[in-house]
This record gives sequence, structure tokens and C-alpha cells, in this order.
Amino acid sequence: MATSTIVRLKASSGYQRVRMTTQWAVGSALILLLGSLWSITANPVQVMVDGVSETISTHRRTVGALLIDLGVELRPLDRVTPDPDTPITSDLRIRVDRAWPVRILTDGRDLSIASWGKTPREVLIDAGVAVDPHDQVLVDGQPLGLEMPLPERSATVAVTTYDHGYAWQNLTVTLLQMRIRRSIPIVVEQGGLPFTVRTTAQTVGEALRQTQLTLYLGDRVQPNLGSQVTTGLRVLIERSTPINLRLDGRVLKTRTRAKTVADALTEMGVVVAGLDIVTPTLQTELYSDIKIGVVRVQEAIEVEEEIAPFETVFEPDTTLAIDTQAEIAPGAEGITRQRTRVRYADGQEVHRVLEDTWVAQEPAQRVIAYGQQIEPKTFTAPDGSQITYWRRIRMLASSYSAATAGVSPDATSYGRTFTGDQMRKGIVAVDGRIIPLRSKIFVPGYGYGDALDTGGAIVSRRIDLGYDDNNLELWNRWVDVYLLWPPPPDYQITWVLPNFPRVPDE
Repeated sequence: MATSTIVRLKASSGYQRVRMTTQWAVGSALILLLGSLWSITANPVQVMVDGVSETISTHRRTVGALLIDLGVELRPLDRVTPDPDTPITSDLRIRVDRAWPVRILTDGRDLSIASWGKTPREVLIDAGVAVDPHDQVLVDGQPLGLEMPLPERSATVAVTTYDHGYAWQNLTVTLLQMRIRRSIPIVVEQGGLPFTVRTTAQTVGEALRQTQLTLYLGDRVQPNLGSQVTTGLRVLIERSTPINLRLDGRVLKTRTRAKTVADALTEMGVVVAGLDIVTPTLQTELYSDIKIGVVRVQEAIEVEEEIAPFETVFEPDTTLAIDTQAEIAPGAEGITRQRTRVRYADGQEVHRVLEDTWVAQEPAQRVIAYGQQIEPKTFTAPDGSQITYWRRIRMLASSYSAATAGVSPDATSYGRTFTGDQMRKGIVAVDGRIIPLRSKIFVPGYGYGDALDTGGAIVSRRIDLGYDDNNLELWNRWVDVYLLWPPPPDYQITWVLPNFPRVPDE
């Protein structure tokens, strides 16, 4: 009995498993059939959200219902084409453009809105925020005029490596930040005329620049340009006056708050003293572009000297040896002085006045005594003979003969000296003022000679030693010429010898 029961139970269990398998297979086939029927009966629709599109299969009847299924939340300013109530048909194209997000910071509030505005003013109108024309709008930290176009807006799609849902769900849209600085009123006064301006500047200098007021270096602003702007602030501008100053040959253009010419020069550190000329006068009140001239005037005293050379006179002295001199009086130049007052304007002479003329020193003659004492002197010649002379003269010696005297052999005077003597050795040519003609001389290396000739080039301390044509020797050197005793009469003697040619230093 027991065995039969077990067999029946096993047979029943196998039947049940077969039955369950059959039911699962039928269910799966039914599901696949229903899924196929669902796909076949769904409408394919292309949906684009903010420029990103996907193709969707849907059984929804209207566009609005489909967008709800897709999780696309619509805001009042969003644009949907076609209208959300439009029935869905196969291959319908749906476009959703959402307004761009904007964050507005103003009056202590932080507003987040969406707007299609192209300019700050349009966005603020959408946000219901009123602005004054003098208020300042900062877009992403940069000032922007109310009617200026807003920066280009952009959206990016994140790169995905696995399914994150629909493409627009990975879309990141740039947030535009807008801040409003409210203008405040301040009073600006210049030239006694106050006027009110509204400004968003932080400092006085920025506020004046916004009002396009031109400030010059010489202007004074109170409070100073770096002071902070507060509501009702009063700004006083004391204008400077432009002036043109001509000084020391230069023209300087500047500005000053001085009231008179004198004050302006003092402010600029220009010192006026003495005879300086200022035009216009120091008391003149300044006006725009006044031309001020300062002429530096100086006076100088010039003393000029006129020198009159002194004369030198020679006086004979019989106690002095011939050819010696002694100074009796040194002599002095005459000095005449003139004092002149000269006036200069900017370094140029403009006036000259002679004030005085006087003789500072009278001229005095120089007196030199020359010797007239003649005594016999002796000289031992190279051959040992004793020569007595009365004067020795240092002279430049040359030589000549009849053939070299420059006279034609056909001339009647050929070979004749100035005194008519026949040319020979022992005749010398001299300057008769220095050595009287027919004097006897002695020249070392030449011997005795007779002064019987002259020559055009033989002047002063020149002597020409004569030779015969067949024994001519050439001379060109300084020698001592001894004038033999006795001396000639006093009237034939030149007591003071000229130094020509100049005797070389021994």
C-alpha cells in the first residue's frame, strides 16, 4: 500500500512541473506579443529641448502629456512648438526652448528668474526690478549699459559613458549674474554754481569722471579725490586760471589758483628783485590765458684801460766804456682808465653809459746811458803778434770776389770797389754807418782788411770779406771784427749798435 502511494505522488509532482513550465512559456509569449503590439501601435516623435533632440515612441495623445512623461518641466516664459494641447501624430516634431536662467542681486535681494531679454533693461523688466538711468548694472562682474546687448549665452552637454536618461537631462546652461548698484545724489559746486548729480562711484574722483568734468592739475577739490562718496555729499571745486609765463628765454604754460600776478609768481617760486621788469604789474588780477613776462635786468661796471707805451731815450756817458749801457730810469707806461655802467636785459646788453675817465698813471721815459769812453785794447793774434784795437763788433761774415760781385765783366766798374780801388784780397765791404770807410780791421781766420767797399745787402752787422777770383773762400759764420787803433772822429762813430742781424747767444 505504501509503495503504490509513493508512485502516485511522484507522478503527480512531475505533472505539476510540466504544467508550470508550459504556463511560463505561454506568459512570455503573450508578453512579447503585447510588447510588439505596443511598439507597432506607438507613434514615433522627435523631441528637441534647448537644441538637443531625441526620437521618442509614445502612446500619449497630446504634446503636453508627452512632455510630462519626459520630465520636461515648463515655466511661464518657456516656448513650446506646437502648442501643448496639440494631438500627437506619427513623426511629429516638438521643440521646447526654455528661457535662460538669470540671478539678480539688488537692494539686498537675491532673485532667480528666467528671461528672454536681450538687454539688461529687458531682463530687469521681466524681473519687475525698476532701475534709474544713473544706476550701474554689472553683468558677470563687468559694467554694461542698460541698452547694451547681453553676452552670448551657451549650453553644454556632458559627455556620458552610460545611459543617464534623455540627452537634455545632461544639459548645463550658463547662469547669467546681474548686480545693480544704486546711484546716490551728491552736490557739486564750482564757480559758485551748485548742481546735483547721481553717481554709483565709490570715490569723489570716480564720481567727477562719470560726470565728465575736466579737472586740471592746479584745481583744488574738497573733499579730496580719494574720499568715499556718501549720500548728500557736497563737493567744492576751486578752478585754477591758465597763464603763460615768459621767463629766462622760455615760455611756461601752467595753471594757478592765485588771484594776482604777484601771488602767481610767488606760488611758482619765481623771485623778482632789483631792476627786474614784470609785465603786467604785480598787482594785476589774473584772467584766463594772461601773458606774464619777467625780464631779468642786471647792471655791471666795466673798467677799461688804455695803455700808452713809454719812450726809451739814450743819453751819452763819457765815463762808460763804449758798447756798454746803464739804465738810469726804468720808464713807465701811461694808463688811462674808463668806468662804464652797462645794463643787461635777459643777458642782452640794452644800455651803456660812460661814467668817468681818469689817468691812472702818467707815462715816464726810460733813460739808458751809453758809453763813449774809448781806450786802446790789445789782442794776440794766432801768429802771436799783438794787435791794438779800439772796438770789437760781433758780425755775420760772408765772402766775395770780382767775379761774384754781380757786375758784368764788360762794365767799366767791373773789379772796382765803392772807393774806386781795384778788387783784391784784403778789401772788405761794410756798412759805413757801423764801420767808417777806409778803416782798418782784423778778422781772425781772414787777417787784416781795409773797409773800402759797400753792398746792397751789407747792412748793420753784416761784413763781406773780399778775395781774388783765383783764391775765393766761402764764408757764412759769425766772427769778431776788430777795428784797429786809432779810432775815427766822434762824428763818424755810431755809439749804439743795432742788433741786426740778431746776434746769437753764445
